[in-house]
Amino acid sequence: MVPENFNPRVSHPLYFIRKGLFNKIKQYAPMLKGNLLDFGCGAKPYKSLFTNVESYVGVEYHSEGHSHVDEQIDFFYDGKTLPLKDESFDSIFSSEVFEHVFNLQEILPELKRVLKIGGQMLFTCPFVWEEHEIPVDFARYTQFALKDMLEKNGFKVVIIDKNGHTLSAIHQLFIVYLNDHWLNKVIIFSRFNFFKKIVRQILVPVLNYLFLLFEPLWPKNDRLYLNTIILAEKIA
Repeated sequence: MVPENFNPRVSHPLYFIRKGLFNKIKQYAPMLKGNLLDFGCGAKPYKSLFTNVESYVGVEYHSEGHSHVDEQIDFFYDGKTLPLKDESFDSIFSSEVFEHVFNLQEILPELKRVLKIGGQMLFTCPFVWEEHEIPVDFARYTQFALKDMLEKNGFKVVIIDKNGHTLSAIHQLFIVYLNDHWLNKVIIFSRFNFFKKIVRQILVPVLNYLFLLFEPLWPKNDRLYLNTIILAEKIA
């Protein structure tokens, strides 16, 4: 089962980004097979979605922006070299990690090295999102930058997909602003928990439901969106 925080209800303040990611990963996860490496695995929240893999190995990196207490990590690496043999995996999965890797151009060859020829890599990364896991938050990549880096490092892009669109991105950021920042800045909310509960348990769910109700009526533009999802294949 995917934890509720990564497969949230509509009342959750991160509903649109987290539910959207869950749906996209669920859609593409069955395409990965064999021995799978979860790069930047954390607590492996999406592990149960990969129903066609034979093994699931998680690797992480010690960083000051994220605590790894009680997480299911199999290996730690030094930020440059993965402690794994050449072509030892059939698949790689990585969700919301690449923006935290300062030397991504050096890590992609490592991911290619441990992946078998013809093996597939599924990953997601944010396009529109606030700074997080500070100070280890280094980049926001367009789909074109990601495609270029992958092709220069021996991968063929099979699928490029997006989570969200302009309106859902703006709405999600507004909800985050209300929930995380407004409550801490406006005196009446910051001092009284009663008002915080009203916002978090009533206002946020109501706004999310209203957005879902009226979203079909508005024209969509996906040049501004929440996350990029890419499926790539290692070529000879």
